[in-house]
Amino acid sequence: MDEILPCLAKTGVDTMSGMKNRVSILEKRERKYFYLFISPWLIGFFCLTVGPMIYSFYCALCDWDGMSAPVFKGVQNYSRTIFSNQDFKRALTNTCVYAVFSVPTSIIFALFLAFLLNKEHRGAGIFQALFYFPSVAAGTAVYMVWIWLFNSETGVFNYLLSLIGIEGPRWLTSTEWAMPSLIIMNLTFCGQAMLIFLAGLKQVPLTYYEAAEIDGASEWDKFIKITVPMISPVVLLNTVMGLISAFQIFNQPFIMTEGGPMKATYTYGMLIYNTGFLFFKFGEAAAQSWILCLLLVVLTVIVMKLMNRKVVYDR
Repeated sequence: MDEILPCLAKTGVDTMSGMKNRVSILEKRERKYFYLFISPWLIGFFCLTVGPMIYSFYCALCDWDGMSAPVFKGVQNYSRTIFSNQDFKRALTNTCVYAVFSVPTSIIFALFLAFLLNKEHRGAGIFQALFYFPSVAAGTAVYMVWIWLFNSETGVFNYLLSLIGIEGPRWLTSTEWAMPSLIIMNLTFCGQAMLIFLAGLKQVPLTYYEAAEIDGASEWDKFIKITVPMISPVVLLNTVMGLISAFQIFNQPFIMTEGGPMKATYTYGMLIYNTGFLFFKFGEAAAQSWILCLLLVVLTVIVMKLMNRKVVYDR
C-alpha cells in the first residue's frame, strides 16, 4: 500500500501536467488564429486610420498646399484659424445650432418610433426595415428627394400647407428656414438610433410593468419611472453618437444648400473642405480637423459626466 500511493500521486501529477500542457497548446493555437483573423482589420486600422491621423497632425503644423513639400510653421495654422479666419466662428456657430436642435429631436423621434414598434403586432419587421432604410440608402439620393419636398414652388410640403390656407416658406432658400429644414430632414436618418432603442426596450423586464399595473400606475408613469431609467444607458449611447455625427455634418448642407443662403448653413465640415480643396491650404484644414476632434472629446466627456449621474446600469 505504501508503494502504491506514491505511484498514484505521481500518476495524478503527470496527468495534471499533461492537461496543462494540452490547454497551453490550445491557448497558443487559439491566440495564433485570433491574431490571424483580425490581422486584416489591424492592417487597415493602422494604415488607413492611425497612419493618416499621425500625418495629419504633422501637416497641421506645416504650411502645405498638397503639391509642394510641407514647410514647418508650428501652431501658425491653429492661430490663423481661430483668430484670422472670418468663417471659423460662423461655421462653428451654425454647427452648434444644428447639433443643439438636431440631436434631441432625432433622439425623441427615434425613441417614439421604437416605442411604437416594440408593441406586438403584425408588420413590425416591415416598418423597422422601412424606417431604417434611409440610414443605409445612398445619401445623395435621399437628399435629392428632400430638395424636391422642400421646393418652394412645386414641393409637397408647400402644397399641403396651401390646402389649409397657409403660404409655405422658402425652405432651403431662406436664411430663417434653411437650418430648420436641415434639422427636419435629419429625422429621416434616425433609423440606427431607433434600432438601438428598440433593442434596449426589449431588455426591460416585463415584471416591472406588471408590478406597476398592480399599483395602479398609468402608462405615462410606467414610461417615466420604468422605461426611461432602464434604457438610460442606451439614451447616453445615442446622445454621444448623435452629437459626434451632428458636429461632422457635411453632405447635407453641401448638396442641399451649398452652405447658403448667406452662409446660414455653412457648417464646420464645409469649412474644412473649402480650406483644403478650394483654397488648397491643407495644413490649415488639418489644424481645423484637430480643433474639431478636441472639441468633440471635450463635449463627449462633459455629456457623459452630466448624464452618468442619472444612468441606471444595474437591472
